[in-house]
Amino acid sequence: MRLILLGPPGAGKGTQAASVIERFTIPHLSTGDMLRDHVKRGTVLGVEAKSFMDSGKLVPDGLIIAMMEDRLRQEDCGRGFLLDGFPRTLPQAEALDALLSRLGVSLDAVVLLDVTDGVVVERLCGRRVCKDCGAIYHVSFHPSRVSGICDLCGGELVQRDDDREDVIRKRLGVYHEQTSPLVAYYEKQDILRRVNAEGAPDAVCRNLEKQGGAA
Repeated sequence: MRLILLGPPGAGKGTQAASVIERFTIPHLSTGDMLRDHVKRGTVLGVEAKSFMDSGKLVPDGLIIAMMEDRLRQEDCGRGFLLDGFPRTLPQAEALDALLSRLGVSLDAVVLLDVTDGVVVERLCGRRVCKDCGAIYHVSFHPSRVSGICDLCGGELVQRDDDREDVIRKRLGVYHEQTSPLVAYYEKQDILRRVNAEGAPDAVCRNLEKQGGAA
């Protein structure tokens, strides 16, 4: 099973990715994990990537693709993989297609976690985190027993800076500009599968697994 998971911030990609990799017993490929691994091991790719990271620049797509190729050639990817957070742009999608073609493999499905901006804003704006133990709550869906106080340790619950509405709207803007075009790109390849991601996580998970099984 070779899958890509698409969706805006707040769509629940992390939650659903964990379920999929357990259900299908496939590795979860994260470009962030790949970068950290290459930098830690001091590989040629890692040293080059670190030079960009240390100067505050984005790591070029070519380097990311090279790391992706290295990872896809590893034995555990022989039974499939789940890509989450990559590709983010059309050039990255085209480069990934070229890589997969060289490796002689193809995607089974690209699953879009479909959720409206309004639901994303409600989910993320309502999130509260304990300053002391890191426990996560939601003012509507999972409130603490005493407002603003953690049930577990009594610590103060705060809203993270990246959960403010203005920040979320900016992130959504970047998603719509850079990543949304991938929907049409993969629709043309007839491998896009839409999953309504506005329900409870368990219901979304069941729908996603059905799409994966159908692929």
